[in-house]
This record gives sequence, structure tokens and C-alpha cells, in this order.
Amino acid sequence: MAMAVPPLSQQLFIGGVFRDGAGSDTCDVISPATGEHVGTVPLPVAADLDAAVSAAHAAQAEWAKVNVWERAALCRRIADEIDRRRDDLARLQTLEQGKPLAESVADVTEAAELFRLHAEDAVRLHGETLPSRDASKRMFTFHRPVGTWAVITPWNFPLLMFTEFAAPGLATGNALVVKPPTNTPLTVLKAMEALTAAGVPEGLVSVLPGDGAFGDALVRHPGIHAIGFIGSSATGAKIQSAAGLKRSLMECSGNGPLVVLADADVEAAAKAAVDGAYPCAGQVCCATERVVVHTDVHDAFVEAVLREAERVHLGDPLDDKTVLGPLNNEGVAAKMDRHIQDARARGARILTGGRRREGMPTDLYYEFTVVDGVPEDSLLSKEESFGPVVPIITGRDEDDLLRIANDDALGLQGAVFTRSMTSAFRFMEEMEVGQVLVNESNNWWDINMPFGGAGSRGTGWGRIGGKWTLMDMTDTRTGVISL
Repeated sequence: MAMAVPPLSQQLFIGGVFRDGAGSDTCDVISPATGEHVGTVPLPVAADLDAAVSAAHAAQAEWAKVNVWERAALCRRIADEIDRRRDDLARLQTLEQGKPLAESVADVTEAAELFRLHAEDAVRLHGETLPSRDASKRMFTFHRPVGTWAVITPWNFPLLMFTEFAAPGLATGNALVVKPPTNTPLTVLKAMEALTAAGVPEGLVSVLPGDGAFGDALVRHPGIHAIGFIGSSATGAKIQSAAGLKRSLMECSGNGPLVVLADADVEAAAKAAVDGAYPCAGQVCCATERVVVHTDVHDAFVEAVLREAERVHLGDPLDDKTVLGPLNNEGVAAKMDRHIQDARARGARILTGGRRREGMPTDLYYEFTVVDGVPEDSLLSKEESFGPVVPIITGRDEDDLLRIANDDALGLQGAVFTRSMTSAFRFMEEMEVGQVLVNESNNWWDINMPFGGAGSRGTGWGRIGGKWTLMDMTDTRTGVISL
């Protein structure tokens, strides 16, 4: 695999400049695809955090006074600068994350588009004039930035999920102190060159890769006004406990499901299930985590899924033929091992895959996996596997399928395949998830849709995407004038 590059020695980005951290500890970034050393970053300490928050406060106070048209223009310039660096950013992301290069190119392209989208959203973030019962009063609302946000992002989409907060945050007048994970920090740090070239005011965005203890300190810092988080529900719960009453926007774990009714287009449903399971090696919060199939179409569905699985090529993420790269880290791979072993012990049938591919540069290449007869109480059903797997569960009728779909502690995004509009609307209304996709993979997403979990489930709150993120990252202020 031709992935060798000179290791990058990167610094923290604080106060508008790259600089060494105040501490002495560093962290190596290792390619999951080759095991090679990709780069080294300093680990931030309390003094670095204080400096970043102080710089953010000073910059945000001035940025909040800048009119929205100028903020939108900055976002468009950032988009242009990201586009100019697309190939370099995409390759770097693949090196440190492991996803196929084509996916990284798509991520960088969408990151640029998010800045353009939120530039347009910001200038249309309107208030309202409200009627008052007092004839001598005039009431109206408008939006103000919250202040300085702590942004904690995951390793599966390093650049895109940074952008999901940075674009709406800057467009609405906020500052950000960003903590990417230590195993995929390089792409975000590299992206700061684009933001700097576009003219982002010094101090408005700082990037400090850190571990969980640093993330806790960031959330608890008295100068942080709000928290934006994308990651696991377990980590989200810890963050919320530490955050107290600070504003938060939380997008956490998901566990499917994709439901196939008796009247479904089975071939389309099978293709959607596979298409939702292999991108980013299944390490996506809205991936195909559970497939709940009506017993009448079970056999046809399984046959179709196995045919679709044959086109999933596992290999070098820089190879154009590859659509499935390695898992990012041993923790995820070990979880896949544990889930497959548990399913097999409970009587499920591993129809293809179910193991790590031998003879690869690292032990993180997991074969595309299809498991049939998955028990409802198995780990594959109850937990987010976060790997390239299609777990198939069978239900008797529509009521049973809906029960199984909702028998889960998470409720992020789901899908249903049916030719009946009545059934489609029933599942849209009764499936306890944030988004329901009809006749589409539940891994489908659009930058202009509000994405997030059902409030009654352990998937967080708030919405990522479109104008909804801007509303979550601002305070609605009311003005009252006495005549």
C-alpha cells in the first residue's frame, strides 16, 4: 500500500497562530490502514486552554458586532479556501482516519458547501414581530450569539463534523474552542490554514487536540458558555453531567433500524441496507445497525443482500476499487469481535464475513459481514456495533416490526421500505427516531436537513444541519418598546 508520507509535526492552533503547547506530552497519530506514523501533536494543558478561551472572548466580543453580511462573506471565502485545498485535506484525512479516499474527497466537498449554506442561512435568520395585549407596547424577537462554544468532535468524520459547528458558529457571531480527538487531529489543524487564509479574526477559533481529561476541563471551564458535541451517548452523558446548565447541542449514538415490510421492493431494500453498512467502515451514527424484515420476504431479502455484499471491496483506502477501508481503532474492532461472538453463541448465522481479514497491513481490516437470525436480546441488536455489518432480525407483522424497531435505548435515524403510503406515514409518526427515511438507506443525509435524535432517547438534542443549527447556536432575544 502506497501510503508512506513524511510524518507531520503539528502544533496547537491558539489565538490565530500555530504554536507549541505549554506542556511536554505529545501524541502520535498512527494510520489504521498501514500502521505507519502519520504525525505528532502536542497535548494541551490548562495554560493552553486558558489562553484559547481568553483569545476567544476577546475575538467574539468584536465578531458579534460585525454585521451578518460580512460574516456570511467570510464563510464563503472559507469555502473557497477549503476547495483549493481539497486534495491535500482529503488525502490527509484518509491517512489518519482510514476511510476510502473517495469518501474523504466527498467530506471535504461537503465541508465547503456547509460554509456556503450557513452563509445563506445566517442572512435569513429572521426574528418576528409579536402582538401585545398592551396597546402601548411593541414586541419583537431577534437572534444573538451565545458566546464561546466548546466543540468536541469524533474521529469518524474529522473535517466534516468540525465544520458542522464551525460554519454555523462563525456565521452567527460565536467563537469556538475545538477539541478534535487525538487519533485524528491533523485534518482539522490543517484546515485552520484555510480559515486563516480566508481572514478569520485571530482568536475566534482555536484547535486543541486532547484526551478525555482535557475534554472534561474544557467543558467545565468557566469561560465556556455552551457545548457542541458529536460522539457516543456514553461520552455525551458524561459531558452533560459536567456541563450543568450550560447550553448544549448533543448528537450522539444511533442503532438503526431499517425496516422492510411485506410489500417492500426487496431488491431496493437490500441495496439500501448494504449501502448503509460499509461507508466509513460502518463507523457512522446512522449506519445500518439493525435490519428488521417481515417474515414473508425474509428469504428473498437475504438472498438479495448477499448478492449486494459481493460488490463491497475491502482494501487499500487509496485504491480506487476500495469502498471498505479499515476500522479506525482497536476499540471498535474489538467491539465487532465481541458482537459477532455473542450473536454466534446465541444461535445467529454468520452468512459472510464476521472476522478480521488476515494478511493485511494492520489488524483493523474487518470483512463485510451479514448476520441472519439475530436475536433481539443480542449485543448486535441492543448496542451500536459501529462496524461493517448487516444484522437481520425477523418480525411477524407490521405491529411486530414496529415493536422491534422501537425496542432500543437509542433513537437517531431510521428507515422503512414499503409501497403503502399508510404504512409509510405510520412509521414516520410512530418510529421513535429523529428522522425517518422512506424507501431510502438510513445512512442517507443532506446538509440542509435537521439531523438529530428523538428527545425521549439517549441520542442527544438539538439539530445539525440547515437553519436549525443556527437557531441552536443563538439565543432568541425579545425586545419590548413602550410607546
